[in-house]
Amino acid sequence: MAHYDLVIIGTGSGNSLLDPRFAHLRTAIVERGVFGGTCLNVGCIPTKMFVHTADVAATPGHSSRLGVDETLDRVRWPDIRDRVFGRIDPIAAGGEQYRREHPDNANVTVYAGTARFTGQRRLEITPNDGAAAETITADRIVLAAGGRAVVPDIDGIHDVDFHTSDTVMRLAELPERMAILGGGFIAAEFAHVFSAFGVAVTVIARSGALLRAEDRDVSRRFTELARQRWDVRLDRKAVRVEKIETGVRLHLEGPGGAETVDADLLLVATGRTPNTDRLDVAAGGIEVAPTGHVVVDEFQRTSAAGVWALGDISSPFELKHVANHEARVVQHNLLHADELIAADHRFVPHAVFTSPQIASVGLTEQEAEERGLPWVAATEAFGSIAYGWAMEDTTGFAKIIADPDTGLILGAHIIGPQAPTLLQPIIQAMSFGLDARSMARGQYWIHPGMPEVVENALLNLKLN
Repeated sequence: MAHYDLVIIGTGSGNSLLDPRFAHLRTAIVERGVFGGTCLNVGCIPTKMFVHTADVAATPGHSSRLGVDETLDRVRWPDIRDRVFGRIDPIAAGGEQYRREHPDNANVTVYAGTARFTGQRRLEITPNDGAAAETITADRIVLAAGGRAVVPDIDGIHDVDFHTSDTVMRLAELPERMAILGGGFIAAEFAHVFSAFGVAVTVIARSGALLRAEDRDVSRRFTELARQRWDVRLDRKAVRVEKIETGVRLHLEGPGGAETVDADLLLVATGRTPNTDRLDVAAGGIEVAPTGHVVVDEFQRTSAAGVWALGDISSPFELKHVANHEARVVQHNLLHADELIAADHRFVPHAVFTSPQIASVGLTEQEAEERGLPWVAATEAFGSIAYGWAMEDTTGFAKIIADPDTGLILGAHIIGPQAPTLLQPIIQAMSFGLDARSMARGQYWIHPGMPEVVENALLNLKLN
């Protein structure tokens, strides 16, 4: 039975832990899937490469308002797909090869298989190649095994061919019709991608709005715009799925009674769940929250001595930039047991790369209300700034929520072109305690530039 100084389960952000400072440790890395984790292989990186291509493909659809008549000749799906994975797949393969073969990793052993706890810091590794399972132990273990797509319990769903975000980007060819089950960010991004490539998209959501976790004004505006592009079915429950000659048929229940949706392809985009169940973490004395996430303290320590966790398996944010931050925290704490540092989750931003783009940080208006906080909000439309005129944008806006007494920003929400980029200075202001007045008046704002939408929203705040 092999014993290690350190075992890392998962090769997303967990793979970034090892640098030359760990070279003296006998280390094992366990990966059941493809090296590089969710972000590299099936998440943020490939999806954004598809999104940018979709943005280009969608340009002729609105160029005429600028006096430019364009047409989309055709979409070469195999070329689009292969451009993405022709870059990503070698990176994943190269990452594994580096860990297995490079002299810098002489003390690193890579296991391609599934890890399962059988006791305190004791793991059984079942190899992917069908070889006999092996038991290993360790002084310290880091859980970075991420999560996976959720498939809801719908009658007949496993009797039909369907895709999740893990598989839909590698389609052999584009379907004519796609049904997307879900109303969150995964559904919104893929609806934009495939509709821009000419696929007729139907989005089916259980709630009364798309992106309902966003600020209510953003969710409302996006839902309005989505209805103009896609067949959006809200307040619908999928009760049965069946295979038909042309693809799949979804049986729905909604306000108007029973209805059906036929499609060539079904994309299930109803969220993700952490991989804690696959690890049998309870056998390792590791506490799990009702959401399925591993419970960690501010230093990323689990309830089991010597076991740490980071990323989607423990973080409800389930964002790559959060996983990277937590990896840096865990890395430091593994190296400096007497000088632990805490993770900083005060102002975690996120973005939805659909069309229009959306970005958010801090409290939504409804969250401020629920907490009973004093707050004021102000909104500025893209169409009210000079660069908004240049783009002929009539739907985007920036919304800022602040404490009326201190002027400190409590939250910010942007829907429109380049929303994630425009949000970044607000994240900076919140992180370093810069109040709205100082942010608005204490610096130059390039004119005419898109950030003026943020400047004006700040100036619109009715502060005491």
